[in-house]
Amino acid sequence: MKNFLDYTEISIISGNGGNGISSFRREKFIPFGGPDGGNGGSGGNIVVVGNKNINSLRDFRNKRVFRAKNGGNGGSNKRNGKNAEDTTIYVPLGTEIYDLENDKKIADITADSKSIILLNGGKGGLGNTFFKSSTNRAPTKYKEGKKGQKLKIALNLKTISDLSLVGFPNVGKSSIISKITNSKAEIGNYEFTTLNPNIGVLKGDIKDYLIADIPGLIKGSSLGKGLGYKFLKHIERSKFLIEVLDLSCGSIVELKKQHLTLMNELSSYNKNLPGKVKLILLNKIDLCCFTNEIPEFKPIEDCKIIAISCKNNSGIESLKGTIEKLKI
Repeated sequence: MKNFLDYTEISIISGNGGNGISSFRREKFIPFGGPDGGNGGSGGNIVVVGNKNINSLRDFRNKRVFRAKNGGNGGSNKRNGKNAEDTTIYVPLGTEIYDLENDKKIADITADSKSIILLNGGKGGLGNTFFKSSTNRAPTKYKEGKKGQKLKIALNLKTISDLSLVGFPNVGKSSIISKITNSKAEIGNYEFTTLNPNIGVLKGDIKDYLIADIPGLIKGSSLGKGLGYKFLKHIERSKFLIEVLDLSCGSIVELKKQHLTLMNELSSYNKNLPGKVKLILLNKIDLCCFTNEIPEFKPIEDCKIIAISCKNNSGIESLKGTIEKLKI
């Protein structure tokens, strides 16, 4: 996911309707030929469709204008113009679409194959045949097709997952998701271990679980500090959150500070986020120097706490079983 992109702005233009025409039959042995001008075809619509196999807006990096084709013009002999095909834009699930002119949300794509017409194509014009009547046997009137529509929109992706791992940089979220899912998460040791949300699938006995590793937060992320703020929006769509804390911090006091700071960041961004935490992972138990004090760490009532180590796989199988019991 090195090309991950979760926000972009594009222009969309629906097709013009084709023109109707004014035409009369001109045949050698039919001196009183009537009107035979055909109608114009409809212009193409701009349609957006959700696709579960897309996980980023990266395809829009180099294409910012989407234009539908125009409808065909009417012809003589009552031939109607061809309707133009729709132009379809495929987006990942979780994409919000905003009208940039008024910042109004006009669509929220959350289901696979769900389609929404963003702009209708122009209606085709009428040929003079349409205007024939008992009192007007030879009308010359016809109508041009309606113009298409134009709109500048923003695509804002919020990742949809069953669970999201949240925590500060270097607490081991990428290692954890690599251990319990099929994700090929990149693992490193720097302030923002993950620059893109890693998505993996945990294969359970009853069902599969989509799990996201959200890039590490830092103190002040909710106020826009660091890269963490950019990814806080992806947490909002998760059904539950798994908090990951680092046991190599040196003391139970520091561990409690980790938890409180993280909860403050989540709450400052969205007051409902802390209530989504259903499991706390204490990672790096192999590096912990205060194991005898861990039992007194109970920051959230009725929230399961598991101590694990990705280095020696301690607690990993227990973690998988616990996730299945969360009743997602």
